[in-house]
Amino acid sequence: MDENAQISAEMILIMGALLIIVIVAGQFIINIAQQIASGIQVDLDTARNTTLNRM
Repeated sequence: MDENAQISAEMILIMGALLIIVIVAGQFIINIAQQIASGIQVDLDTARNTTLNRM
């Protein structure tokens, strides 16, 4: 019975570690996506302003 409890405890620790890794990776990916979106928004604003100034 103790061996089953040991395996169960190890599985809980492994699942917890995997959950933390997924959360950290998700935050990293979201941060990159926001930076890309911000850069694209700046480029679009610049292009719009340049076009409007030429009119």
